[in-house]
Amino acid sequence: MMELMKLTERVYYLPYDPEKGRPLLGYIVGQDYSMAIDAGYSRSHVNDFYNAIQKCGFRKPDFTVLTHWHYAHTLGLRAISGVSVAHEKTNAYLKEEQKKAKNENYIDILKKEDAYFAKEYENSNKLEIELPDMEFTKDFQLDLGDAEVYIFRSVSTHTDDAVCIYISTEKVLFLGDATSEDYYNDGYMDREELSAVIHMIEKIDCKYCILSHCEPWEKEELLPYLYHKLENPIFTSNNTAIKK
Repeated sequence: MMELMKLTERVYYLPYDPEKGRPLLGYIVGQDYSMAIDAGYSRSHVNDFYNAIQKCGFRKPDFTVLTHWHYAHTLGLRAISGVSVAHEKTNAYLKEEQKKAKNENYIDILKKEDAYFAKEYENSNKLEIELPDMEFTKDFQLDLGDAEVYIFRSVSTHTDDAVCIYISTEKVLFLGDATSEDYYNDGYMDREELSAVIHMIEKIDCKYCILSHCEPWEKEELLPYLYHKLENPIFTSNNTAIKK
């Protein structure tokens, strides 16, 4: 079982699991409240996360904030503790997925399309999609007690409902999948969107940047990597697609 890793005094994370396709899950421990970043792939994923949290002597999250609607980040909502929070666009996407899930064959379609999903839901024949408890339209901040957290909408090359979480007191920025390709559009990436994400990161006073499908980066290492991606022809620009 994976262990909870310490990044700073108040920021921890359960690492990305490449064998199962489970994204990294963040945990912010404030003096008064705690917060999770993303709800995980499944009940099993959430249980592993909470066991790792409690093994460190911490409480279950009071809040869980979603970075976007994709299943690996949201299907664990049914198993989480505390209040779940998502942007209104993320909530809208999940409502659409709820409608699709009423079709008994939908889970089988997803299993055929995604090997990770098939493994995570090998013994399931029904897909149950939970909606978040609260939705927001404007950026906001929470004081968890010696941990100032800013939740804001962000441009993204991956999806149009991206949310980032910045813990100013720890100089940590959770980016979710904001720098990843758009896998629902043949893995394309928009040059202007990537440039905007880079400039957003540059403006934020952070030391660490956390992406969902790798180990945490230091900002000074991530930016050169993203600029390298910007210089390579893997983009769609002006509605013209260029394959990798």
